[in-house]
Amino acid sequence: MKKTMFALAALGALASGSAFAQQAGDLVIGAGWFHLAPQDSSKPLTVTAPVQSVLPGSGASVSNSDTLGLNATYFLDSHWAVEGVFGVPPKFKLNGTGTLARVGELGQARQWSPTILGKYFFNDGNAAFRPFVGLGATYVWYSNVNLTSNLQGALASQFHQSPLSVNTTAKLDSSFAPVINVGAAYQFDKHWGISFSVSYIPLKTKAKLTTTSITGFPVANSEASLKLNPIVTYVSATYRF
Repeated sequence: MKKTMFALAALGALASGSAFAQQAGDLVIGAGWFHLAPQDSSKPLTVTAPVQSVLPGSGASVSNSDTLGLNATYFLDSHWAVEGVFGVPPKFKLNGTGTLARVGELGQARQWSPTILGKYFFNDGNAAFRPFVGLGATYVWYSNVNLTSNLQGALASQFHQSPLSVNTTAKLDSSFAPVINVGAAYQFDKHWGISFSVSYIPLKTKAKLTTTSITGFPVANSEASLKLNPIVTYVSATYRF
């Protein structure tokens, strides 16, 4: 009887462990919430044409943002995996600092940043709790870049124009950036789990502004360099196939 009970307990433990096992070919998908917190800094707004000049003390800061995130992780073996991450493009607000603080909000933009990561999971593949580290890259571009009427008016004044006689548009440069990722995953059963991670992205861009008259005649070009360097936290519910 004792031998039978011991055998049943051993089988139960083995079955319980195999329920959590992560191995080659496993696919885990997740959905959750991103919080993006830029660690930003900027250089002064510089007029590049028709005559180069710098607006002393001008600067900008970028607001935090939240959005829905999606990810898919494919296990190459019980430790190594490849992950693709994508979020609904978050909207960021750009606010004036320094001599531009009086302008308030300068504009808004949406950021697109699909990411690919190589990840290493610690602990045995049968473990429910598995810390991980990851390293990868993202390609970042921006859409829906809009400047506020406050900034439009400030630029018109800077160029000695009437706010009704000129219009300024902006474009943010696209770029590749590395991604450093750490976190942990917990598996509740064979299919369902939860994951938490923190990523750091050393990211910079350049805002290029073009001011034209209402008839389309060029008035001035200006630009400002921004370092965003966001810290991104991600909490997701996961499902393993």
